[in-house]
Amino acid sequence: MTDKELTNEETPQNLAEALEKTERNKYFQWFIQGVSYAGIIFTIWACWQLYKMGAFTDSEVMINLVKGYGIWAPIIFVFIQIIQVVIPIIPGGVTLAAGVMIFGPWWGFVYNYVGIVVGSFILFWLGRKYGMKLVEAFVSQKVMDKYMTKLDTKGWRTTFAVMILLPVAPDDALVLLTSLTRMTWREFFWIIVLCKPATVAAYSFGMMYGMEWLTKLLG
Repeated sequence: MTDKELTNEETPQNLAEALEKTERNKYFQWFIQGVSYAGIIFTIWACWQLYKMGAFTDSEVMINLVKGYGIWAPIIFVFIQIIQVVIPIIPGGVTLAAGVMIFGPWWGFVYNYVGIVVGSFILFWLGRKYGMKLVEAFVSQKVMDKYMTKLDTKGWRTTFAVMILLPVAPDDALVLLTSLTRMTWREFFWIIVLCKPATVAAYSFGMMYGMEWLTKLLG
């Protein structure tokens, strides 16, 4: 039996395995999307409850709400920030602004930074572990079409660093896409650690002062 004949005989089996793998990936994507939708529904409900409590109209209410946890408040907030990076069910800009409002400019920035950096490391690790099926579940087709062809280019490291530095890029999606490349953990670590502060500061203070300005404008 020739190699060609053996290959032809194995083709149906390989095709069946490929179809089975595709089916599993589809169910996995449905699961991830289901969790995301459930998270969105829960977030809407939680936001409504907070609104009724006055947390969105009175900064003191929000501050007292989180600080009610005492010494655990920073840990709880950092954990929430990590979760919103790994599972994007809470708008990142909202938590960034909340951090500054609750803990003040300096500590709010620190807690935001720590949570987002740790969350980015976890997201990169998950991307490395689960590969394309996880990326496809979390990253929109539009973003994938825009960046996939650039991942294997020599300039991607620089492009990734610049995008992380700027507050206009889809950072979490870029982290997942970058996990598919040959970028080392060391390179990723330093890019995130050195470039994230500018983005965190821009979002944190931009959201906070932007909301204050909008409140005054509408009030």
